[in-house]
Amino acid sequence: MSLGQQLAPHLPFLRRYGRALTGSQAEGDRYVRATLEAIVAAPEEFPRDVDPRLGLYRTFQAIWGSSQIDDHEADHAGGSDQEAIARARLARIAPLSRQALLLTAMEGFTVEDTAYLIDVDTAEVDALVADALAEIEQQTRARVLVIEDEPIIAMDLETIVRDLGHEVTGVAVTRDEAVALAMEDRPGLVLADIQLADDSSGIDAVKDILAQFNVPVIFITAFPERLLTGERPEPTFLITKPFQRSTVKAAISQALFFDQSTVPAGA
Repeated sequence: MSLGQQLAPHLPFLRRYGRALTGSQAEGDRYVRATLEAIVAAPEEFPRDVDPRLGLYRTFQAIWGSSQIDDHEADHAGGSDQEAIARARLARIAPLSRQALLLTAMEGFTVEDTAYLIDVDTAEVDALVADALAEIEQQTRARVLVIEDEPIIAMDLETIVRDLGHEVTGVAVTRDEAVALAMEDRPGLVLADIQLADDSSGIDAVKDILAQFNVPVIFITAFPERLLTGERPEPTFLITKPFQRSTVKAAISQALFFDQSTVPAGA
């Protein structure tokens, strides 16, 4: 099997990581593209002594760390508002901490693998993750609408949201109910399942809500590859079912991290 064939299944998830790290589909995809170009240009430098997915993320991390993306191009490729928000928040958070958080909580790497990817000792990873969560949670508070038709999952999401210090505005199980709740009590964040109780779509519910006002959205699905196709638009924040509580916490923190409404005054 060629290297390209080995890496192909992992690309949707690398795109997810890039977008969560940057807060921008365009910028995240740009880093992924630069990663692939680097591999094609020098395949002999690709790490062959580790799992292909680990080697792919390691190459991405090298690109990210060396800033091989043209800043002028990035400034003119969309997402400038999010980038400004990111700069304000990043002044308060060590980037390495955020990488450790996303790699462990969202991408599911072990502490040992994460240590390899960000080039630190394993003992540092847990501390970095704790630092990132503490800093982000201190900066962001929101009112959250949950769109989820499975009662147990909905209850779990409510608990996670409240444990993070946020408020739940309501739980919707259908598209129409979700839109009605959003219009009645405007949320600052939406957690949306894809398939709802009456066979309606969480994606359609979100489209209806976004037609009325802007709000950060985190999609939840058992089939993330259906949404991470490389076509536009795609969700910036995506959780895979079954999920870990830490994954949801990381996604919520990242979504609010890039949300204008939660930027501290004077940032």
